[in-house]
Amino acid sequence: MEVNVHDAKTHLSSLLRRVEGGEEIIISRAGVAVAKLIPVVVQQGRRPLGFLQGQIWMADDFDAPLPDDLLALFEGEEPKGEGAKRKKPSQVKAGKSEKKRARR
Repeated sequence: MEVNVHDAKTHLSSLLRRVEGGEEIIISRAGVAVAKLIPVVVQQGRRPLGFLQGQIWMADDFDAPLPDDLLALFEGEEPKGEGAKRKKPSQVKAGKSEKKRARR
């Protein structure tokens, strides 16, 4: 079935019901097809275990505790300790490219 944009906007709910029933709807503008409404195919079943084996890498220490200063930043606190001497973004001077972007 093919409908124009105006009809698609006016009758969207009924078009969606037809699509849910398996029909494909073409939406045209000035007689030229611009979009297709098609039903979503939901895959049933479970993914088999290990189907990505060998394609994913995880560091040995992925679950190691974060350093205190980094953990404090994630929790919205001021970092404490040796790594706490990092400058806040407002204290860092902008380079030439950042200054150009700021002027835009």
